[in-house]
Amino acid sequence: MSNIDATRTRRVAPRASVLIESMRDIGYSLQTAVADVIDNSVTAGARRIELLAETDSEAAVIGILDDGVGMSQDELFEAMRFGTRSPLEGRESTDLGRFGLGLKTASFSQCRRLTVVTRKNGMASSAVWDLDTVSETDDWLVEEPRHLTEIPWVDRLDSDGTLVIWQKLDRLVDSKSKDGRKNLVRQIDKMASHIEFVFHRFLSGEAGQKRIEVTLNGRRLRPFDPFCSRHTATQLGQEEVFMLDGKKIHIQPVTLPHHAKISRSQWKRNGGTEGYLKNQGFYLYRNRRLIVHGTWFGMARQTELTKLSRVRIDIPNSLDAAWKIDVKKASAQPPPPVRQRLRHIIVAMGASSKKAYTKRGTRLVEENPLPVWTRTQNKSRISYGLASEHPAFLDFVKGLDSESTQKFRRLIDLIVSTLPVDTLFADICGRPEDLVAPPLDKESFSGNVESVYLTLRQQGVPRGQVEQMMSAAEPFRPRWNEAKRVIANLEK
Repeated sequence: MSNIDATRTRRVAPRASVLIESMRDIGYSLQTAVADVIDNSVTAGARRIELLAETDSEAAVIGILDDGVGMSQDELFEAMRFGTRSPLEGRESTDLGRFGLGLKTASFSQCRRLTVVTRKNGMASSAVWDLDTVSETDDWLVEEPRHLTEIPWVDRLDSDGTLVIWQKLDRLVDSKSKDGRKNLVRQIDKMASHIEFVFHRFLSGEAGQKRIEVTLNGRRLRPFDPFCSRHTATQLGQEEVFMLDGKKIHIQPVTLPHHAKISRSQWKRNGGTEGYLKNQGFYLYRNRRLIVHGTWFGMARQTELTKLSRVRIDIPNSLDAAWKIDVKKASAQPPPPVRQRLRHIIVAMGASSKKAYTKRGTRLVEENPLPVWTRTQNKSRISYGLASEHPAFLDFVKGLDSESTQKFRRLIDLIVSTLPVDTLFADICGRPEDLVAPPLDKESFSGNVESVYLTLRQQGVPRGQVEQMMSAAEPFRPRWNEAKRVIANLEK
C-alpha cells in the first residue's frame, strides 16, 4: 500500500491570480524574453522570423512571427498550458525548449496580454492569456477570440506558422513617464543586438545547417560572431571532445587577433559592448544557441593578459540537468568532471593570449633591421633601451666633442630610465588601438632618411642592401616612396 493510500490528502491548488503574477518576476529582460520565444520558432522549423514593434507609448505592441510548422487548435491550447512538458522528458536534438514554461513566463515578464495566432495545414487557431481576466476570475482561463482580424499583424500570417503578440506592455512602457517611448525604442535596439549575438550561428549558417533569417520591422539582423572565426589572424585551438554520461561535449579554445592585425572597426566590434576584458572566457552553446558567455565560471580572474581568450563549449539539450540550465536559458554551471578539464584549458589559454602581446613585442624589436629601441630580458626582468649603434645616433655623435658626447649619452640614459612603463601598460591594455606614435614632419623625416642612408653607405653597405634594410624599418617603411625620393636626390 502506498503512502498516499494510507494518508488523508487534501487538494491545495494554487490561486491563479496570485501565482501568475508571481511568475512575472523570474528575472527576464526584454532580450532574454524575446530569445525564449524565438527558441520555439527555431524548434518549429522556422526559416524566417519577423520581430515586429509598434512603439507608440499609449498602445505599444510587440510581435514575433515565424514560418514554422504551426499548431493545431489542440496543440495551441496545450502550448498555452503552464508546464506543458517536463524537463525530464526526452526531446529532439534540435529542440531549444527546456521546461515548457518559456512562452508564458517570458511573455508575462513583459506584458499583461499574450495572444497567439497559429496556422497549420490551412487552419487558423488563436488563444489569449489576459492577466486582468485571470485576476478578476482567479481562474486559469484562456480566451478564444471570435474575430482574428482585430489582432495586430494577423494579415501577415498567410501560410503555416505562428504569431505571438504582446500587448499591455506595463513592464516596458511607463505611462507616467515622458520618455516612455524613447526607453522602449532603446530596449528594442538592445534586444536586436542580443538576438544577433545569441543566435549568431543560426543567422550565419553552418556546415550542414540551414540559415535562419531574422528581421526587426523589416531590417535584417546580422550575426555577431564573438570568435571572429573567419579572420586569418584568429588562432583556433585544437577542438577536443569530452564525454559526460555518454554524451559529447565539444570544447574549442580561440585566441582573438591582436589589434594590429585587424581594422579599427573590427577590433571594436569584436570587443562587444562591454569590451574585451568583460567578454573573455567561456561561451556555452546548447544546440548552437548561446546560453552564457564572458565567464570563467569562477575558476579564474578576468585579466588584461587573457582578454583575447575565448573558449567555445557545445553541449546537447540532453545535458541540461547536468549543467543546471535555468528557465530563462541564461545561466549554467559546469558539472564537476567538466570543470576539472576546463581548469587545464584556462591555463593553456592564458599562455596563448599572453603570447599574442609579448611575442609581438619581442618580434617588433628583433625583426626590425634598424631598431631604435632594444629589448633585454634577464630571467623574469625585461628592460628597454635606445640602440646606440643606430646609424642616426652614430651620425649625430660623430660631430660632437668628448664633453658633448658625454652630455648626449646622459640625456639618452635619462630618457630610457624614465620610460613611463605603467602608463604604457595601462594604455595598451585599455585601448591599444588608440595608442599611436606621433609622425615625423616632412623636414624631420627627410633629415633622418639622409642621416641613416649616408651613414650606412659610409660603413660600406651596398646601396641595394641599405634600401632593403630601410624599407623594412620604422619610420621609413610606411613612407617608403617618400624616402626613395630623398635617396634618389642624394645619389645625383
